Amino acid sequence: MTKEDLMDEGNASLALGDLEEAILHYRKSVETDPDFFDGWHALGMALMKVGRYEESIQAAKRATELNPQDQMAWTSLSLAYVRNHQIEEAEAAGAKAKVISWGGRLK
Repeated sequence: MTKEDLMDEGNASLALGDLEEAILHYRKSVETDPDFFDGWHALGMALMKVGRYEESIQAAKRATELNPQDQMAWTSLSLAYVRNHQIEEAEAAGAKAKVISWGGRLK
């Protein structure tokens, strides 16, 4: 299966409410291609939804490394930090999302 096929399978599982199955597919998609931004972003969000915040943060950080100009990636990372009670980190990630939303670029 390609990373795109695995992503589609993950999205289908997510749509059916099977978050653990979605996580397995998203994880396989990033194992297939460690530089697959969409897979890391989806994995981070799914992990957050099941309360696995530390893992979610790691996946979201990888997404921001791969695409540092993506506002949603920074917003998702901020939310994962909030859920994990890491407020200072959440505020820093949220500020980066805000800079991008204003048309700025991160260095």
